Amino acid sequence: MRSLIFNIFFLVMTVIYAFVSVILSLLPGRKLMMGSLRRYTRLMVWGMRVIAGIKVNVTGHEHIPAEGPVIIAAKHQSYGDGFVVFSQFFDLSFVTGDAITKFLFVGRILTKMNAVVINNCGGEDQRRKMAESSQLVREQGRRLLIYPEGHLSKIGTQHRYRKGVYHLYKDFDCPVVPLASNLGQRWNQNDWIKHPGRADLEFMPPIMPGLGKDEFMEKLEIMIETRSIELLDLEDLGHLNPDDIGKTEENEVAKAKRLAREAEDASSQEPASKGQMT
Repeated sequence: MRSLIFNIFFLVMTVIYAFVSVILSLLPGRKLMMGSLRRYTRLMVWGMRVIAGIKVNVTGHEHIPAEGPVIIAAKHQSYGDGFVVFSQFFDLSFVTGDAITKFLFVGRILTKMNAVVINNCGGEDQRRKMAESSQLVREQGRRLLIYPEGHLSKIGTQHRYRKGVYHLYKDFDCPVVPLASNLGQRWNQNDWIKHPGRADLEFMPPIMPGLGKDEFMEKLEIMIETRSIELLDLEDLGHLNPDDIGKTEENEVAKAKRLAREAEDASSQEPASKGQMT
């Protein structure tokens, strides 16, 4: 019953704030819309706590640099992740796939938010586009949220980490703050059934600029995945199947996109190889 009431609350509030956001996106400036979106995300966190019984606890704010651009690289287990993280900041930009732009007015709202919209198939063109569209975020010294896995992960598992976060880290030349979470135990992926209980999100010490790609990617993945597993509540499992802990998964969508990227990379390298042979 609590899940049903929360889901109704979630849908009603989302429709209302979506309508408000469309109107505010037509006005000059972005402060009003960003303030409205922060109220919306805080309202969702309130609903998670009061209606669904999910007691969200966010720690580690002291690890977020007070000035300059910062990249927040977060574990992504739940639709609730974005609400919780966004509610912690007044002005947060984020990296998102272009699939959601098919919805009416969403593109306008994302542009107003200075979101970095990319094609999830990746490739050199998309990395270049991501660098260009994130330039304003970097110049304004704001926070940028990215989910390195690129997909929602079932609680206890992970997807292969994608290298877009490294390219941002290199382009921004700024700290990356890993964010671990066990929120999926209470609200797993986009599941409508919610499990009451405590959910912890923890900002960890930043990874400072200067690391090479392989070293950075390994360190980021170890920090996020190790701490996310440590946060799991083994006494109140919720959505967690203990047999899933530590598994690396690749769903069909992720597999198709990986194969598309590999085919694109292979085709782009083929002319160069032929040139070398001649």
